[in-house]
Amino acid sequence: MNSSISADFLNNLKTQTASSHKRLEELPVSSYILSPNMKMEDYAHYLQLMYDVHYSVEVAVFPLLTAIIDDVNERKKKHLIEDDLLYLNYSKPVARPVFNTQNISVPFALGILYVVEGSSLGGRFILKNLETIDGLTDGKGVSYFAGYGNKTGSYWKTFLNLLSAYEEEYNVEHEIIEGAIYAFDCIYNHFLQTEK
Repeated sequence: MNSSISADFLNNLKTQTASSHKRLEELPVSSYILSPNMKMEDYAHYLQLMYDVHYSVEVAVFPLLTAIIDDVNERKKKHLIEDDLLYLNYSKPVARPVFNTQNISVPFALGILYVVEGSSLGGRFILKNLETIDGLTDGKGVSYFAGYGNKTGSYWKTFLNLLSAYEEEYNVEHEIIEGAIYAFDCIYNHFLQTEK
């Protein structure tokens, strides 16, 4: 794989999704989980929203990518959110669709997964705040944000390498970026429509 082509592609992907990413992070629902005064019901609400995201990805996106991403099943996180909600005494949520994934292509699906996998990396920063909140100490109720634990960085690098190799082989940068922007925008709209 040509590393300069790969670096250009990943840089373009990051640059072209930056405004959608920033818009999502600026929503109140996104920022309150970083607050030192976060309330448990706010946390549970956020987990329920992310449950919808992961449910949609695991049902509609993962099946398209099993031939490309060997460890796709290890990247499932819906069950972690269920465990955290159970710990917080919330019932298992009924999933609401976040993405319209009918007839999407593999590169578009990879763009969606880029956003979802990237959130695991961000989750490590959120975890630092959560561990200061009463009731979420000792690793209880935070399994979703703990993600892949100390393997989070390597999981992210592995995914980026696969993404870059796929893009280089099929020349589908535009479709991958479209999928990523679509994912950020769908999650933004989902968060906006379901504010408490």
